[in-house]
Amino acid sequence: MIRTRVGYAGGRAQNPTYRRIGDHTETVQVDFDPARISYAALLEVFWSAHTPTDRARSGQYMRAVFYYDEEQQKIALRSKAALEEKLGRTVHTPILPIRSFTAAEEYHQKYLLKHQTDILREMQRIYPRHEEFVDSTAVARLNGYAGGFGTEEQLAREIGSLGLSAAAQKALEERVRRRSGRGLFN
Repeated sequence: MIRTRVGYAGGRAQNPTYRRIGDHTETVQVDFDPARISYAALLEVFWSAHTPTDRARSGQYMRAVFYYDEEQQKIALRSKAALEEKLGRTVHTPILPIRSFTAAEEYHQKYLLKHQTDILREMQRIYPRHEEFVDSTAVARLNGYAGGFGTEEQLAREIGSLGLSAAAQKALEERVRRRSGRGLFN
């Protein structure tokens, strides 16, 4: 993954916020390198991260796949159909065009990392401007690890590229080791 941002998508209301979400859905925008991971592989992760046979409680908290072009739409529809075939049940997760995406307020961004204050402080020194922080690939990766996503092997391959001090690297390795096998995507 190159970067992630949380925000609001799918609706027509102008300038949505958490307090005035209108007809939008809270969502995560994922920028990825298709040479490293395919859209289909990202969809597999998405399907495994929720119960797609459940109906949404509301539009704000609806689980949905938003696509940017016809190719993504086709891939998403095939993926959904394959999942329905596998489960033998209807998948209620809609596949929708992305009309717009509005980034959520600062306090929503990189929420999981914000609970790891030692690592957070280091990243804020490297990326002092909010936009740099939110758009950073390293910060996106660290936010995932802070949430228990990723394996010890994945971390070992990339830890040196994340910009952390030796002490923060050691602390992160220990957190991932403790959570090994418990994260959604391990």
